[in-house]
Amino acid sequence: MFTGIVEELGEIAAVERRGDSARFTVRGPVVTEGARHGDSIAVNGVCLTVVEPGDGEFTADVMAETLKRSSLGALDTGSRVNLERPTAVGARLGGHIVQGHVDGTGTVVERIRSEHWEIVRISLPADLARYVVEKGSITVDGVSLTVVDAGEEDFTVSLIPTTLALTTLGVKGPGDPVNLEVDVIAKYVERLLGQRAPGEPR
Repeated sequence: MFTGIVEELGEIAAVERRGDSARFTVRGPVVTEGARHGDSIAVNGVCLTVVEPGDGEFTADVMAETLKRSSLGALDTGSRVNLERPTAVGARLGGHIVQGHVDGTGTVVERIRSEHWEIVRISLPADLARYVVEKGSITVDGVSLTVVDAGEEDFTVSLIPTTLALTTLGVKGPGDPVNLEVDVIAKYVERLLGQRAPGEPR
C-alpha cells in the first residue's frame, strides 16, 4: 500500500520493448536504498515489482494489462517519473490509501496559474466519474490530491509549490496523459450496495 506522497522525482534510464510487455530501468537513489528483489515501488502511481536492484536504480517488468490501462507505455528513456516506496506498518498516512492499481488515464486539459499555486483541469473517463467527488481524494500520476471540482467529464485539483517543484505534475502540459486511481473505498462501497441479499430493501 502507498499513500500518494511522492518521495523522489526519478528518471527512466532504459526501456526494453518486448512485444506486449516492456522492461524498464528506473533511476532513483532514494527509493532504491535497501531495495531487494521482489520489493514494490510505485512509478507514476503504478505499483511495479523490483526484478533487479542496482546502484541507484532498479529494473521492473511491465505487462500488457498495465501498458493498456496506464500511461507507462508512453514513457521513454529520459522521462521523469514520480517514485514512492510502500508505506511501512505504523507509519503516518500522509495522503490517502493508494493501491498502485491504476484505474485509467486522463489528460491534462488546462492549467490556471497563480503566483504561488496552480489549478489543473484533467479529463476523466466516463466510467470513473462516479467515484470522484468534490473534496474527495484522487491519485494523479501517483500523487495524492484533493478534488476541487468534480464533473462528469473532468475534475480540477489545486497544486501547491511543493507538488509543482517535486513531482511530474509541475511540468505536465495540456494534452499530456496522467494515470488515475480513484478512492478504493468508493469502489468497495458501490459493490457492496449492489450485492444485497435477495429480498433486502435498496
